[in-house]
Amino acid sequence: MTQKLQAVRGMNDVLPADAAAWQHLYAVAAEVFGAYGYGELRLPVVERTELFKRAVGEVTDVVEKEMYSFQDRGGENLSLRPELTAGVVRAGIEHGLLYNQQQRVWCTGPVFRYERPQAGRYRQFHQLDVEAFGIATPDIDVEVIAIAAALWRRLGVSGFTLQLNSLGTPEARMQYRAALVEYLSRYESSLDEDSKRRLGTNPLRVLDSKVPATREIVVGAPRLLDHLDAVSAAHFEAVQRGLGDLGIDYTINQRLVRGLDYYTHTVFEWTTNQLGAQDAVCAGGRYDGLVEQLGGPATPGIGFGLGIERLIALIALQQAAVPGNASHVYFCRFGAQAEAAASKLAEQLRNQQPRLRLTLNAGGGGLKSQLKRADNSGARYALILGDDEAAQSVVQVKSLRGEGDPFLCPWAELPAQLVRLLGL
Repeated sequence: MTQKLQAVRGMNDVLPADAAAWQHLYAVAAEVFGAYGYGELRLPVVERTELFKRAVGEVTDVVEKEMYSFQDRGGENLSLRPELTAGVVRAGIEHGLLYNQQQRVWCTGPVFRYERPQAGRYRQFHQLDVEAFGIATPDIDVEVIAIAAALWRRLGVSGFTLQLNSLGTPEARMQYRAALVEYLSRYESSLDEDSKRRLGTNPLRVLDSKVPATREIVVGAPRLLDHLDAVSAAHFEAVQRGLGDLGIDYTINQRLVRGLDYYTHTVFEWTTNQLGAQDAVCAGGRYDGLVEQLGGPATPGIGFGLGIERLIALIALQQAAVPGNASHVYFCRFGAQAEAAASKLAEQLRNQQPRLRLTLNAGGGGLKSQLKRADNSGARYALILGDDEAAQSVVQVKSLRGEGDPFLCPWAELPAQLVRLLGL
């Protein structure tokens, strides 16, 4: 028996009926990012595995457990990208974009992690990434966070909480790490197995454990903010002032450490309580050492990654306005003369009105069946052309949604009539 073909578990199709929200999100995001001076960068989906080991960290869950890695026919070790920032930095170094200059870029596309699929968490998911390089001052931290806030406003979604923390300089972080390990070691026997493993590899990750018993232990742990040096504290205070000046509310969350090794100073997450367990929609922070770590010049950087599937779910949940992608007009045609005339007329209409979405009937059929197709297409109006109308150079315009009586329209007047009826 032939096995039924279907999508790989955790990797989902986006059907035409759902694509309008995706198209809307991409269009709005491109406008918002462009308004702040960020240019689009497009990256390959596959990178050398070594890139992610060096950038993300060999002892992180992403590298140890979640990457799709393989050896190609040439013997190279490659991986489907599990995140976008490492690829952005690699491209910046390779093409000389990060030498003594500022760069503001954004990118988008699918990323891959072998995780247990559940609502809001998939094995192939999509991200929007915003990254800024060459600026060490806290004003760029504020700008990057403000870009996300602007995107929420433009999309008409709300109910976010901005969680904010500082990891300080690498030196301050190492001092804190030592104090944290000393504290957690006293309770090692009571920690969950993942936290025990992280105690020797990435102890800061214990702070965001979801295991209740471990969370109780973490309550009494040393505070990261108490271990910031003067430089780190001043940077964090300036970020808070900048957000206050823009009226962006935030909550300091000292358990927020982010899951990747490369973060320093400011880290943040935009979360919502409307999507269940997968509450983080957008997250990021500063990574001043990453460019140098990957072989480039010492270059400060900051950015965020935004989960598109989660944001789309929030748009649907809040019923935010999304322009439709259904046809405006369905062109019915029957008769040899009308078939040819309608084809030419449809092309002329599309050329004259680039925003017009017009579906031309194909596959024949009588008027009744064509009108049924027109109605199913979601179009607001049907254009009806038979041989009699073609001989007179007119076409019948019929509302499919009860917006007025049918009428005959000369071909020459049709573009203007459609603009009037559809508000194009």
